[in-house]
Amino acid sequence: MSTPNAETGMRDWTDKATRDRLEKDVAAVKSDIAALTDQITDALNTFANSTSKQARRGYRQARENMDSAMDDMSERGSAMMEAAQDAYGSIEETLEEAITQRPLATVGLALGIGFLIGAAWRR
Repeated sequence: MSTPNAETGMRDWTDKATRDRLEKDVAAVKSDIAALTDQITDALNTFANSTSKQARRGYRQARENMDSAMDDMSERGSAMMEAAQDAYGSIEETLEEAITQRPLATVGLALGIGFLIGAAWRR
């Protein structure tokens, strides 16, 4: 038969062994949580860096597209201005030529236009 001291000693020994095992398990869990926290921090930093790089790349590309569009608009505006100046020069030459070739017809046309404007002005 077992004695009460032997039973108490056995319980203490098993409680101590259980406590030691639990302490080791808790320490292992703490270590795993710390490692997991480090991994999550690294993943978030990598994600933040990647997102930042993508944002910078997108900004750079948008700026290049805008510069290209502005260059195209500038070229088109210049071409339209040149075309308008050419048309103005052509009209000026045509009028000058018409006035020198037919001076009486030009004066008659000017008088007719003046009469129409005067008639419209009275109303």
